[in-house]
Amino acid sequence: MMFILATTESHRLPATIISRCQRFEFRRVPLSEQVERLREICGEEGIAAEPDALGYIARLSDGGMRDAVSLLDQIASFTGGEVTLQGAVDATGGLPADQFVRMAAAIRDQDAAAALREIDEMMQAGKSADKCLEQLMHYFRDLLLAQLAPDAEGATGRAGDPAALSRAAAGFSRERLFAVIDHLNRYQTEMKYAAHPQTMFEIALLKLCSDGGATASGGQAAATAAPAAAGGADLQRLQQQVAGLERKLAELARTGVAPGAAGAVGSPDAGGSRAGGAGSARGPGSPAGASGGPAKAPLRARVKVEPFLAAKGSPDALQALGKWPQAMQRVKEERVTVHAWLVDGEPVSYADDTVLVAFRNSIHRETTEKPANRQVIEGVLSAVLGRPTQLATLLQKEWQEALASADSSAAGKEAPEELQLVPDDAGPQSEPLIDEAIRLFGEELVVIKED
Repeated sequence: MMFILATTESHRLPATIISRCQRFEFRRVPLSEQVERLREICGEEGIAAEPDALGYIARLSDGGMRDAVSLLDQIASFTGGEVTLQGAVDATGGLPADQFVRMAAAIRDQDAAAALREIDEMMQAGKSADKCLEQLMHYFRDLLLAQLAPDAEGATGRAGDPAALSRAAAGFSRERLFAVIDHLNRYQTEMKYAAHPQTMFEIALLKLCSDGGATASGGQAAATAAPAAAGGADLQRLQQQVAGLERKLAELARTGVAPGAAGAVGSPDAGGSRAGGAGSARGPGSPAGASGGPAKAPLRARVKVEPFLAAKGSPDALQALGKWPQAMQRVKEERVTVHAWLVDGEPVSYADDTVLVAFRNSIHRETTEKPANRQVIEGVLSAVLGRPTQLATLLQKEWQEALASADSSAAGKEAPEELQLVPDDAGPQSEPLIDEAIRLFGEELVVIKED
């Protein structure tokens, strides 16, 4: 007996099944072949169909011939045996091409009123906000392809007339099209968790109509034309910010530890390297070895817990910590390995644009603090909270001790202002079994769970 297993997600099959199967990969049917086959079916069944309607159906099927035939059958039944482009659009809940053109023109001209009128017209027609945003993103993808690959109409599956797409694409720079697509994609992700998708759709287009063509990824606008148009005051403010960043970079290059402003929280190994190399970052008071020789393990930078204790329970802290699940989801989407380490931590306070996370396990904390992992987390936090945000970490037992000290201080005792320095290797060396597992399998494959 022979069993035939068909799936579009072969990566989900267990190895025990794959090892016992003969595997055959089926390719997507090219757009031209789908249109030709649909034309043959229409001739056999006596269906009158417009060529543009067949092309629209083929594009919707995304390379699946069975889906294309099913759509043709549904649309023919819906339109009484005469398949037109407008009938196909209505039957599938799509948007007419001229509406895409008007929407793109509103974004190009930064006409927010026109964009809102188009959204209202879509909603009045019973369209879904998330599907409209998705189709608009695909339309801008087609505009980008019209610029980058104007001779690849047959292979790309672009929607709409190539000449009309080329005319519409001429109104946008290449960088602007990339930025619009990235912006719409991010809002599509946000819309999955939104209670009011239409509002999110409106905000996405209003931002595109008001940012001067400089939407940037990560939730931060890179408005290159802003200094010229903002006037002398804004230009002076930007220059001051740049000068401050240059000073911080110079301090970082000199000491290897990020300079801490008032209330700033230092992180272990801020320079991202361990002792022993010529350019390794050493904590304060850590003796250096001979040039090129080994050195003692560096000490952690001090973590000032007073600001976090004072801010605990404040409205700003509660609002920031309330967005932690959203930040965790973003981290998981960007890099699942970072999420696997960060899930061990718990956000305990927020102060001075810094989220303090307490970890149960020192190895999870050490891995999270690595520069590449920290960069991912801080980028997500900045995007979710809407402002530059840093990450500070400590162990849960340290946080509990700080809370206990604060309670004692409230009763008349003096609370310590800073946590004590802990050797960088104190946590990992106390767990030899975990060290051996990481050495054998690599830190990305080892997951530590507390009993």
